[in-house]
Order: sequence, then C-alpha cells, then structure tokens
Amino acid sequence: QVQLVESGGGLVQTGGSLTLSCQASETIFKENAMGWYRQAPGKEREWVAAVTIWDRSYYADSVTGRFTASRDKSKNTAYLQMNNLQPEDTAVYYCNVLPGLEWIRRGGDIWGQGTQVTVSA
Repeated sequence: QVQLVESGGGLVQTGGSLTLSCQASETIFKENAMGWYRQAPGKEREWVAAVTIWDRSYYADSVTGRFTASRDKSKNTAYLQMNNLQPEDTAVYYCNVLPGLEWIRRGGDIWGQGTQVTVSA
C-alpha cells in the first residue's frame, strides 16, 4: 500500500530551481509533520527540511535560504521548493512522515519512493 507519492525531480543547471511534491493520505497528512531527506551517492542520508501541521518549517544549514518546505492541506501534499540549486544538492530526495520533530534525527517509518535531483555544473 503506497502511502506517499513523490514527484518533481529532474535535471537542472546550477542556479536553477525545482519543486518536489509529496502526496499523502488525508489521515497521515493532517496528523503528522512532513520531512524531506536526501541521499547522495556514497553518502549517508541527511535531513533537509521539515514542515509541521501548523506550517512551521525547519531547515538544515546547508539549504537555509534556498529551500522552502510547505504543505497544502486541501491537496494533502507537501512541497519542497528548491532555488539556487548547486551540484552538491544532487541526490535522491525522499519525503517522510514525522510523528514529531524529535523524529527528525532518524526519520519516521513511512517514506516516499524517492525522486532524483541532478544539478549540472
């Protein structure tokens, strides 16, 4: 049973923008924060951003000022707007259900399928 469906990855040049989407079931979406993580080849998965049910967002230092996490309650969808993308942002990006912000370190149990973001130099 697919609970999170991601979309929006792709290939972009340095300085470009992409928006990732993550659609969830209504029950999951209204009761949980949504997180975004990424994993680059040969590296560990890292947390990128999170947005709470009250629309408060949090960011890793590496993306602060460039990425914006948001959510649309009417569509049960979370978004990650990524601006001024750099080659080091290249990774597979995953959305994640966070029962609370204390889960950020390890991630919740429900993950999206992942979407590739590639930033060319």
